[in-house]
Amino acid sequence: MIFQEFLFFAVCFIVLAVILLARLLAGPTIADRALAADCIEIVSDMALILFALYSGRGIFLDIALITAVMGFIGTTLIGRYLGGRL
Repeated sequence: MIFQEFLFFAVCFIVLAVILLARLLAGPTIADRALAADCIEIVSDMALILFALYSGRGIFLDIALITAVMGFIGTTLIGRYLGGRL
């Protein structure tokens, strides 16, 4: 039963990533593209967390934490650059 739930959420994350990838490629402004890239990073982190729960291995939680921090730093730098303060 729990395998079906993980499979359902995996399919949901794949659909979300495809929609966000379309927004990343066709975004009218740089801010839209940066937001789509940040959302893709968040969705991939959630997928890593679900995979860590499914497999029982904690290394994937560490990887998700590192990518979340790097995504936050990248989004902050892009925001500062677009705001003219970098």
